[in-house]
Amino acid sequence: MERKTKIHAEDGKQELVITREFDLPLELLFKAYVEPEIVAQWMGTNVLKLECKPHGGWEFETTDAEGNVVFRSNGVIHEFIPNQKITRTFEMENTSFAPQLEFLEFERLTDDTSKLQMQIVFRSVALRDQLLQLPFAQGINMAHNLLQNIVNKIKTN
Repeated sequence: MERKTKIHAEDGKQELVITREFDLPLELLFKAYVEPEIVAQWMGTNVLKLECKPHGGWEFETTDAEGNVVFRSNGVIHEFIPNQKITRTFEMENTSFAPQLEFLEFERLTDDTSKLQMQIVFRSVALRDQLLQLPFAQGINMAHNLLQNIVNKIKTN
């Protein structure tokens, strides 16, 4: 099955560009990134904090069935323009990965379709390449598929 989420990693550059077109109106796609209840569903994580404003913080935590923390991430939102742009940092706690800078841009294609483009800047090419060795591409594609399905249900209600 073809992945709908495209990842472009240019040799020698310390960034990734992730692009995905959704069969969702722009406002609903953006809402999926800023409403804690929706984020928690498609990311499969607990949203501990999500302050959607400049200098706002965010914090996500994933636990196993016994309640043990298996993944924790956090960051700061630097720029927030509704239905257009989110610029934020992303840090995975207790890993060898340095914080990343993420530029999320949302674009209306038609009344019923929209596009997300994410540029992620890493501290080094080696760290970017280390992430690409993980099942990152498969995971983000699965998460975006889930986002599409969850928000479609919201759209029809």
